[in-house]
Amino acid sequence: MKKIILLLSVLLFNLGPILAQDNYERKVFVSVSGDSLNYRLLEPEAMQAGKKYPLVLFLHGAGERGNDNEKQLTHGAQMFLNPVNREKYPAFVLFPQCPEDSYWAYATRPLSFIPAQMPVGEEMPSAFRAVKEMLDMYLANPQVDKSRVYIIGLSMGAMGTYDMVSRFPDMFAAAVPICGTINPTRLSTAKNVAFRIFHGDADDVVPVAGSREAYKALKAAGASVLYTEFPGCNHGSWNPAFNCPDFMSWLFGQQKK
Repeated sequence: MKKIILLLSVLLFNLGPILAQDNYERKVFVSVSGDSLNYRLLEPEAMQAGKKYPLVLFLHGAGERGNDNEKQLTHGAQMFLNPVNREKYPAFVLFPQCPEDSYWAYATRPLSFIPAQMPVGEEMPSAFRAVKEMLDMYLANPQVDKSRVYIIGLSMGAMGTYDMVSRFPDMFAAAVPICGTINPTRLSTAKNVAFRIFHGDADDVVPVAGSREAYKALKAAGASVLYTEFPGCNHGSWNPAFNCPDFMSWLFGQQKK
């Protein structure tokens, strides 16, 4: 009997995150060019008619690519399901999933993540164009507060965050790139976006120089930017970032100028 109870407890523990993530509605967006983009949507829990809500676009890392419309919820999704956060920070939250053979922001994985060697002037790949079109669709919703649109990205998604904000700076109030990189020459366009950057100084996947150079470029452009570097932390710097006590309050406190 004890073994059965223990087994049930383990099953319930493992099913918990899966059941919780079912709060995110499964969706598929089809772009004007016919490309399909899997994504998940979380709406404000008690949406009121006539009220406007912030929108958060969350871009996952390379390890969560695929076509299951599930893996993109691995990191970060639970934050927005926390009942306290859902009550204090009601929002539309979008989690698109990058196809396995694609890469956010770039046609393929950049050959180098050294900031000065990152690509400049590339066209948006089809999967990322679909993300932008999907975002445009939600911004047409009268209940979305266009002055409070936020973007968060991890690793590959942080590269996408930098790229999206550099291309469309007037769209976003705040950006949170975590363990990402970009050619810093591209960031002058984003001077009116509030940035909060995180990175681990022991990152052996995306060099910490990516965030350091981005911080310096944004400061030089006159942007509002905070930078937190975690000593001894490797690539998974999203874990301590999400645990910062003011992560949500800072994000939802930003409003487009």
